[in-house]
Amino acid sequence: MATVGRLARIARLGTSICKNHRLYFNRSTQRRGIASCVDPAHGLTDEQKEFQKVAFDFAANEMTPHMAEWDQKEIFPVETMRKAAQLGFGGIYVQPEVGGSGLSRLDTSVIFEALSTGCVSTTAYISIHNMCAWMIDTFGNNEQRERFCPDLCMMEKFASYCLTEPGSGSDAASLLTTAKLKGDHYILNGSKAFISGGGDTDVYVVMCRTGGKGPKGISCLVVEKGTPGLSFGKKEKKVGWNSQPTRAVIFEDCAVPVINRLGEEGQGFSMAMKGLNGGRINIASCSLGAAHASVQLARDHLLVRKQFGETLSNNQYLQFKLAEMATKLVASRLLVREAATALQENRPDAVSLCSMAKLFATDECFNICNDALQMHGGYGYLKDYAVQQFVRDIRVHQILEGTNEVMRMIISRNLLTES
Repeated sequence: MATVGRLARIARLGTSICKNHRLYFNRSTQRRGIASCVDPAHGLTDEQKEFQKVAFDFAANEMTPHMAEWDQKEIFPVETMRKAAQLGFGGIYVQPEVGGSGLSRLDTSVIFEALSTGCVSTTAYISIHNMCAWMIDTFGNNEQRERFCPDLCMMEKFASYCLTEPGSGSDAASLLTTAKLKGDHYILNGSKAFISGGGDTDVYVVMCRTGGKGPKGISCLVVEKGTPGLSFGKKEKKVGWNSQPTRAVIFEDCAVPVINRLGEEGQGFSMAMKGLNGGRINIASCSLGAAHASVQLARDHLLVRKQFGETLSNNQYLQFKLAEMATKLVASRLLVREAATALQENRPDAVSLCSMAKLFATDECFNICNDALQMHGGYGYLKDYAVQQFVRDIRVHQILEGTNEVMRMIISRNLLTES
């Protein structure tokens, strides 16, 4: 069981804490510390700074050296993630009594931002796994929590979130996967698309239709790997996120015990949306980590790369561009952390703020990474340089956990319907 105190002790006792949160540097640059104006430790408590150091250290030592290989060879780094779970990162906001760390949404954002500097793709999967574990912890009964959460928190078992279908992406409430009650089992038929971890994970948190049309007909079942009738599609070939497999999840007369239903029938869509509110903060936090690392990489490249007889750092256009990137990074971070706090406090503006944070941070952080690649010139397009992988890995953040177009719909609906 990992608590805040345990994380703090790990930080104090660690043998190789990155004193300056040093990140991912390409071969031609020297390691330099973080500029104070973009320091992600600003505004954090001493305790938060301690486990932020743990996460940065883990990213630098356990993820960064393997990030390119995981991407190129499409390796799902199970053992590395289990090491992360030993630090409490397998169930960060799951309750301690079932093996979680019991940390806040803000704490979680801080951790995911730090981990993403080492590998966005792997951290993004860890964030999805955490969302699934939280859903079981929050909406499950005591038997379900005790049966599933301890193994998930230690990442002895891995979880996948199953909402999207081939015909229902943004219009999630129109999903067609059915679950017909037959005795003490539900018989599932249908398929889910673009499922992170699909085929390699052990627990599938599945939204399915037990009732009529619309959101009130949707329930949530936990389906375990090995259940007869559960199968998987081919492994998708993706632009990024290559350290986690993505497959269709297929149900053909798949019999799932009624005792695996979370909550009551008809509550599944509400559970799915509540999970996604946190998921949007998590994925925005992963974008922050990529953008932070990319600002560092761009700065270091400008300081050493010479053209026209001087370093690029003397070019005023590039100076201004770097300043804009840093400003967008800090603005994104502040919005994400405000949204995390709002969600933790269950404030009325939490849903809109989560949508704003996801929209703004994923858009702006992608732009930051893309600008950093441009600053590298032709080198930025080589796979020897990390910046191109950050660009590829976070592009999908503008699509998943609700597209950024849907985020605009949620925000505008709130603006136009509240009196």
